[in-house]
Amino acid sequence: MPKIKSGASVRRRERQQQRRELKSAGGLMFNTGIGQHILKNPLIVNSIIDKAALRPTDVVLEVGPGTGNMTVKLLEKAKKVIACELDPRLVAELHKRVQGTPLASRLQVMVGDVLKTDLPFFDACVANLPYQISSPFVFKLLLHRPFFRCAILMFQREFALRLVAKPGDKLYCRLSINTQLLARVDHLMKVGKNNFRPPPKVESSVVRIEPKNPPPPINFQEWDGLVRITFVRKNKTLSAAFKSSAVQQLLEKNYRIHCSVHNIKVSIFLRYLQQRSFQIQEKKVEFLRKSVLSIQGFLGGA
Repeated sequence: MPKIKSGASVRRRERQQQRRELKSAGGLMFNTGIGQHILKNPLIVNSIIDKAALRPTDVVLEVGPGTGNMTVKLLEKAKKVIACELDPRLVAELHKRVQGTPLASRLQVMVGDVLKTDLPFFDACVANLPYQISSPFVFKLLLHRPFFRCAILMFQREFALRLVAKPGDKLYCRLSINTQLLARVDHLMKVGKNNFRPPPKVESSVVRIEPKNPPPPINFQEWDGLVRITFVRKNKTLSAAFKSSAVQQLLEKNYRIHCSVHNIKVSIFLRYLQQRSFQIQEKKVEFLRKSVLSIQGFLGGA
């Protein structure tokens, strides 16, 4: 009879395999806990850069440059590359890669967490992004001023599909509607997990994000508050969402703050809620579910 492998033996072999996968050619151990999955396929790297349509005068922001596989190609195309890297070991590797070449003078490295860093001016953003910062980074990017031309970003496949989802799609959510309010979003290509070292556990996709300039005349914080309420339970009707006691308490609190700030006499809150309910009915969306409402539907009831 064949021997049955013990659980300890299997785990030991998995750890050994993981160590082999984590070692790069230079002996670096990559930290997958902070999203270090290096894009190793040069054909994918070239395709991403081609889709950015970079100009010789462009300043490019790259987040998570890793060992510089994409950075070197960007430096050949653009006037300047600003690379934001969290890991000091990879910063040293990046400097070593361009040291003594004409490309070195065009590279600026920012060391630290990109989410806690003030972004500089840039024309385009091209990045193999650490997947755990995908959502906050997208909105940091879209609210950045002055406007950039476009961003070509690598995301986890499901996240990318949420970005481009349309009303009625299974993946349509708050992320979809907020992103599409501020930008035009296109899915460019799929990237298999074996194109990375070490390979992630999920498949990936490349997305193009082009901010709308000028932006829509909407207070984004207020808009996001509305969308947050309506997408708490995606398949509830708008009427049901706004009739819940928690939402009504939140609306009352916000209304009282609004009245206090603007020196408005606080009226009977029930009348206020009735007015809001009437407005929803007027727009003929009372019994619609959020999962089928477009941006225009939220704005005008169309």
